[in-house]
Amino acid sequence: MIRYDQDIIAWANEQANLLRAGRFDQVDILHLAEEIEDVGKSEQRELASRMSVLLAHLLKWDVQPERRGASWECTIREQRRALQRRLNKTPSLRQCLEDAEWWEDVWLDARTEASRESGIGFETFPASCPWKQEEILHGHST
Repeated sequence: MIRYDQDIIAWANEQANLLRAGRFDQVDILHLAEEIEDVGKSEQRELASRMSVLLAHLLKWDVQPERRGASWECTIREQRRALQRRLNKTPSLRQCLEDAEWWEDVWLDARTEASRESGIGFETFPASCPWKQEEILHGHST
């Protein structure tokens, strides 16, 4: 038996083979359950990352109209498409969009990124998101 902490890839392949073979008594249930939960967390992290990139570009779009260009527009469009694909493939992720704490974290990341990328002070950007979810996901200013 391969230990979880020795080689996670080999361990995962072994666990999959044990499950397929119906050898449930040999499955590392504790670590397998943790890994399954981590899959969900990974999906949530991707959603948050894409949303913060989108919001950062929307912030820069609003604050720096003189710098608007095809690159920003392309990024905004691509992040919207990627978010929609992710939400369509994993509908339970929509729960995140209803979570105020999730939005606070994403908004903080977006403000931080917009400030870093633009060189504009963090406090210049609104303390809370000025857009409705529909505007963010389907259309705003571009």
